[in-house]
Amino acid sequence: MNAATALQLRDVHLPAAPGWWPLPPGWWLVIGACALTALLAWAWRARRRRLRRRWQQHFATALAAAATPADEVAAMAELLRRAARLRKPGAELLQGTEWLQFLDAPENPAFSAGEGRLLLDGGYRREVDAAAVARLRPLARDRFVQLMTGLRT
Repeated sequence: MNAATALQLRDVHLPAAPGWWPLPPGWWLVIGACALTALLAWAWRARRRRLRRRWQQHFATALAAAATPADEVAAMAELLRRAARLRKPGAELLQGTEWLQFLDAPENPAFSAGEGRLLLDGGYRREVDAAAVARLRPLARDRFVQLMTGLRT
């Protein structure tokens, strides 16, 4: 008998694959980073919502003090000018069409070509149509909040 045939070799056996639990430390770091990112995104969005609600409430409170529709238009104009001063110093000094163009959104010229034109002289009129003021109110409120928070609505 020869030595090669006498020696019986067995197959090579690989060790068992590692289990998925417990996770390696690198995976814990990835999970922690994802959780922290999600938490920060949620907190940032919640802060934006609170800020937005606060400025909407401020706008509503200022308009509630107005006795007539003309006073309401004057209050809207004042709030928008104050907000414009914060966003871009010197913008509150704009007059006429330049002021309305500053208030316009790029995709919607609602101030210079629509209901926003009431801001030019509505605060100085004796009689202002209450329906026109009602149409202007959400437009002015959205732009005020946008200017105060720096966010697009």
